[in-house]
Amino acid sequence: MAQILDGRKLSEKIKDKVKADVAKLGQYGIEVGLGLLLVGDNPASKQYLNATLHACVKPGIKAHQFKLPDNVSINEVLNLVHSINKDERINGLLMFLPLPKRINARRVINEIAPDKDIDGLGSLSIGRLAADESTFQIFKQGDYESLYSGEFIPAVSSYLPCTPFGVIRLLEHYGVEIKGKHAVVVGKSLAVGKPLSLMLLVKEATVTVCHRETKDLKYFIRQADIICSATGIKGLIKEDMVKDGAVVVDIGINVLEDGTIVGDVDFAAVEKKASFITPVPGGVGPVTIAMLLENTVRSAQKGHYMKHPLIIG
Repeated sequence: MAQILDGRKLSEKIKDKVKADVAKLGQYGIEVGLGLLLVGDNPASKQYLNATLHACVKPGIKAHQFKLPDNVSINEVLNLVHSINKDERINGLLMFLPLPKRINARRVINEIAPDKDIDGLGSLSIGRLAADESTFQIFKQGDYESLYSGEFIPAVSSYLPCTPFGVIRLLEHYGVEIKGKHAVVVGKSLAVGKPLSLMLLVKEATVTVCHRETKDLKYFIRQADIICSATGIKGLIKEDMVKDGAVVVDIGINVLEDGTIVGDVDFAAVEKKASFITPVPGGVGPVTIAMLLENTVRSAQKGHYMKHPLIIG
């Protein structure tokens, strides 16, 4: 029977640190603010919004909600993003995806100011990750002081995508060895699959990326020491696809008609074969939100540092 990778426990630990950092900034009269932009009424996005609002309470981060109707124009969305970029109350902006299909999501995401792109999905943030310019953050968890030394300031202007970084943090929290292991990532989205594969490579895993055009998915997954699935397809990963002792990370989110949330993995069956497994909900999700809060307070810290009168450019 697998050990549960409980994301709630790790998320509370991260939020405790965030709370302490928010309190320190408060001594200088700085209130940490997170912007939350929702377009339309996607059920999964609304669940994510509510969970994020709840998570902001404990560390004392001020949430600023922005809701737009499904029929909004792209110009209206861009104007709102530009306004938030200039709003000194807001240190980070999370835009919930997916956007309505007629809106070019990449155009909107790339309009978010890099220092407020706390979800790490802008082209600058993704490019720095791919070029190994920001991956040092994976090895400096919580070491904020070194992040603000002169040599690191440029890279600190970008953030690692929260969900894949949360996966790495969760694996390390439970002592799961990544180096030298064969990791199979199912899904190649820019939000999860691609950046997660890059982070696993940084941690020196051998990485295979599978997607909807992969022939014989079972063949590849059966070879995996670590399986990370992020497709949003209910029950995609079945017991006979998983070798004994594999680590299974379920990143998929499916909101059923009755409001129940399930992932990509047939949890009850796979749990019997895996060594570690994430539940849905309660696995990667809480850590993702905690990472958002951590990146938001880092943005506030960087802003305070860079605007300090003793800092010489």
